[in-house]
Amino acid sequence: MVEVKLILLLCLTIGVMSVVRGEDPYLFFTWKVTYGTISPLGIPQQGILINGQFPGPNINSTTNNNIVINVHNYLDEPFLLTWNGIQHRKNSWQDGVPGTNCPIAPGKNYTYHFQVKDQIGSYIYYPTTAVHRAAGAFGGLRVNSRLLIPVPYADPEDDYTVLIGDWYTKSHSTLRKLLDTGRSLGRPGGVLINGKSSNGKGKDKPLFTMKPGKTYKYRICNVGLKASLNFRIQGHTMKLVEMEGSHTVQNTYESLDVHVGQCFSVLVTANQKPRNYYIVASTRFLKNVLVSKAIISYTNGKGPASPKLPPAPVGWAWSLNQFRTFRWNLTASAARPNPQGSYHYGAINITRTIKLVNSASRAGGKLRYAINGVSHIDPATPVKLAEYYGIANKVFKYDTIPDDPKNIAPNKITVEPNVVNTTFRNFVEIIFENHEKSLQSWHLDGYSFFAVAIEPGRWSPERRKNYNLLDAVSRHTVQVYPNSWAAILLTFDNAGMWNLRSELTENRYLGQQLYVSVLSPARSLRDEYNIPDNCLLCGLVKNLPKPPPYTI
Repeated sequence: MVEVKLILLLCLTIGVMSVVRGEDPYLFFTWKVTYGTISPLGIPQQGILINGQFPGPNINSTTNNNIVINVHNYLDEPFLLTWNGIQHRKNSWQDGVPGTNCPIAPGKNYTYHFQVKDQIGSYIYYPTTAVHRAAGAFGGLRVNSRLLIPVPYADPEDDYTVLIGDWYTKSHSTLRKLLDTGRSLGRPGGVLINGKSSNGKGKDKPLFTMKPGKTYKYRICNVGLKASLNFRIQGHTMKLVEMEGSHTVQNTYESLDVHVGQCFSVLVTANQKPRNYYIVASTRFLKNVLVSKAIISYTNGKGPASPKLPPAPVGWAWSLNQFRTFRWNLTASAARPNPQGSYHYGAINITRTIKLVNSASRAGGKLRYAINGVSHIDPATPVKLAEYYGIANKVFKYDTIPDDPKNIAPNKITVEPNVVNTTFRNFVEIIFENHEKSLQSWHLDGYSFFAVAIEPGRWSPERRKNYNLLDAVSRHTVQVYPNSWAAILLTFDNAGMWNLRSELTENRYLGQQLYVSVLSPARSLRDEYNIPDNCLLCGLVKNLPKPPPYTI
């Protein structure tokens, strides 16, 4: 007995570090992706369900959790999911976009395994194959704070995810045929809130309930295809506390413009007369405004919601002014863009400026969208796999676009894979310049960036004097208004192949995206993980032997 105790004591003594450094908790999910009939706008149509649900299941995780999701594809088409805003440190293998992953074939499955780092906030997931996003398979993804890491507000009474988005009554396959034949998607048929639209009579079942005097967190994400939406709650104000993984200065708003792919977390206090109230989501910047409502009910409520809805703002100048009120909370102890970037990003020398100008034209008589004159197409071999296996020259060319597109004809479009080569750990300035009459929404996988400015007109170096170099919010998606520009700053320190795309489904599908190759010269496990053992292989690499693994 004494010998056993000595052995246990010795094990505890020499093994204390491995106990402390044990793996972070795992969350396991099995998802079955199927077709199913849904009628969110009252018209039966084919939807894409996850475990029979529309929208899909909400993932509720905590910082540093390992998330393992076994996705079974029961569709008749290849399928992929991306985890919008999750940075996948050193692990672009799990990003779930056609440039990094071979799609899951019909009747097959693939297990995603990724870790949510210190990204306390609200995110979404959705399909990146075909136009599947138009049929569903999207959902919310929360990253909560660990108990030891305080957040700059008291724990809410409850936590609600609100997925808002425009919706089409045409099937995803019909919409894809429209795009493939060179036409546009046209205008959406309506707006959904958590997969539903109000019947307009005020008799819908309450979506959420609130206790008088209590404060609730609402995580609001735009999961739509093209329309920016204004979100507001009848009779209540919203205190903004988090935006795409960053705590914000806690300003109060009567309504918020939420652009496609963006997420906001707000606190709402039930301090009004006990009755029902409407949540309202309405389209912005479209000629015909589409409105959707949902009911919030006080637990002791004694009356229906007022039919008089809170008014929506008008014009994009209002939206731009709202963007300028967003500020990073520099006193918060968490939700920082760490390890990438810097708390003092404004003092870092810019090593490269990349200006990206979006355009639309017709190549071969069909509508295409482009960045700096190049409209991206996904090759049969994902560009990440081609690069990792050393056959990039057989699949794509690096740097097909210039950093400054000033000499490119506006209507000239080249259709080919679009991959930008970058230098590991360089601090880079990216300018999104929108010459079109419609609003853009840009997203970068694998990173958060500092959105330092959005302004009307054309960008020039002199405009840098207007940058917010102190407390711009670190985020992953930024809007660009018509005939305007936006500037972001970031350090390319997350090795991998990362998708930069328009969040507008039509634009992305028809070429308005590119990939950023961030290679570590050391080829070390300290910078990037090896290809997963279960990685799906396709195209030219399907039967090739795996390259030698990275080591430390």
